[in-house]
Formats: sequence, C-alpha cells, structure tokens
Amino acid sequence: MIIRSRTPTRIDFAGGTTDLAAFASREGGAVINAAISRHAYCTLRPTDEPGVRIVSQDLGEFVEAENIRSLEYDGNLDLLKAAVRQMDLTGGLEISVRCDAPPGSGTGSSASVGVALLGLLDHLRAFKQGQERTKLSRFEIADLACELELEELQIVGGKQDQYAASLGGINYMEFYGDGKVAVEPVAIPDRLRFDLEKHLILYYTGQSRLSGDTNDRMISAYEAGKPGVCEALRTVKRVAGDIYRAFLAGDTEWIGELLLEEWAAREQLAPGVVTDEMRQTKEQVMRAGGVGAKVCGAGGGGCMLFLAAPDREAEVRRALEETGGQVLDFSFDMEGLRVWGSE
Repeated sequence: MIIRSRTPTRIDFAGGTTDLAAFASREGGAVINAAISRHAYCTLRPTDEPGVRIVSQDLGEFVEAENIRSLEYDGNLDLLKAAVRQMDLTGGLEISVRCDAPPGSGTGSSASVGVALLGLLDHLRAFKQGQERTKLSRFEIADLACELELEELQIVGGKQDQYAASLGGINYMEFYGDGKVAVEPVAIPDRLRFDLEKHLILYYTGQSRLSGDTNDRMISAYEAGKPGVCEALRTVKRVAGDIYRAFLAGDTEWIGELLLEEWAAREQLAPGVVTDEMRQTKEQVMRAGGVGAKVCGAGGGGCMLFLAAPDREAEVRRALEETGGQVLDFSFDMEGLRVWGSE
C-alpha cells in the first residue's frame, strides 16, 4: 500500500514574529494568514525489509538508516528525521517529499513538509493498530509539528506555519504564554475571496534566506528592550487584528493600507529584513498600480506579497517580470492536510 499526503503553504498578511515564544510569552502574539495552493507532498511506501530511506526531491538529498532509532540529527533533513522518530513505527519505510514553493521562500514550506509527513505517518500508525487507536486531530498534528521544531530540534521559530498547513483556510491566530494557540477561521464571502485571489500577487525574489538567523536578530533586540524594535513588534501584532477586521468588513482598500503599515514596522525589526533589492521592487510595483506590499515570513529575501489596485494586477505582474524574480500563481487552500491511499 502506498500512502500520500498534501499540505498547503501559506502567505502571512500580518503578525509574523509575534508568534515566537520570546514575544508571545510576554505580550501574547497575533497573526493573520492564509493557506495557499502551493503544496507540500509526501509519499510513503512501507516495506518488508527493515530500514528507513528519506528523499527530498527539491534538495536532491537523502538519508538512510538501518532503523528509526539510528537516525541522527546532523543538519540534513533533520525535521523529517524527527517526524519519523516521533511516530516510532515498525518495519521498513521509504519516504519521498517535495514542495511547490521554493525552499527559503518565507511561505512556511519546511513546516508544511513536516506536517504532511506527520499526517501520513499517523495515518499509517492508525491503520496498523486498527480500532485500538484513532488518528490525531489536525490541531494535534500541528501541535506535534511545533513541538518537534521548537523542542526536539531547538529551532528558533514560531507556530503559525504548522497550523496553516494542517488546518487550511484563512485564519486569525493568537499565541499565549503557556504555549497554547487559539485559531479563529476568518469566514469571508466568496466575492471577497475571489477578489483577493485576483488582485494578490506572490513574488519570489530568487533569494533564499534562513529564517532562524533573522529571527535571532529580531528577538535578541526585543529581549534587550530596544524601543524601536519593541514598538515595531507591537505594531505588527496590532495590524494583524486590524486586517482581521478589514477582512470581516470586506474592505480591500483598507487591507492595502494595513499591509504597507506592516511593511514599515517590519523594516524596523532588524537590518536586512528588507533588502535594497526588495525596496526597489516595491517601489516599481507601487508605480505600476500596487496598493499594498508585504514581506513574507522573516524577510531578507524569499517571497513578497503585493496587492494590486482594482483591475491593475496585469500591470503589476508585468513590472515584476522585469525584475528577474518569479511570480508564483496561487489560490486559497481551504482544506489543509489531506491524506489518501494509492495503489
């Protein structure tokens, strides 16, 4: 039996970084994001022979081990190893993963791969144990994915990516000091969803970045009490709530204004969050008909999100095509984690 899974990546409208424990434990974090149709895929083939083989099609890397317990963390596909070790399945496993979003794009692709693999392994575990055990809920899978990254692997990161990948849809999330997460699905009418899909443009700069390095600089400045950084993070959090209200009001003009406010605040968090090339791209887009701009994820490269004025998205796309990066088409993914069997 072959088992496959799929999870969405995400775009974040506002609030990223406030989901990191250092901020959330003191002031509480808030993020609004949307799952998108740039998916992570996992395939699992159980084998009769012992051993584990994990292949990343995107990175062209693989790991092999005689058994699950002999998988060691060495910087090569460690998140995937952690997921396999956590589920502690017997028998041989052949696992293959890939993602539609570029690595280091700021769209939560690594977390999406992790959630897809956990969902797939949980499905196999439940199948092997029959009626003795039910599958984990999507919230439980997101919780487990966060635990593996933050506690098992000691990666400095937030929690929004895992919940977006597991739950799908457009969500307003709040993060608390006790580690708990509250998720409020944002119910918007179809006309607004279609308008947003028409006028939002996701652009990959071609520059991959390491979110952990950027997050370290932001949080170090916050913990040191630097006034500019502290105020900027509070603005980023407040804008997340304002965009939530703008969604409920169906006010796309306000959404564009708030994206620009978030951009300005994010520039203050750490040097290099917004590069000179990113600023130039934004200026070019605004001249072409953009009304909103957002640094995706931790910034420093990766993806940028733009909102075009009504019926001017074609002009914005042409302007972006001249910059040497790549426009990534997408729609919203309202389903989240999916697992299925395949012959």
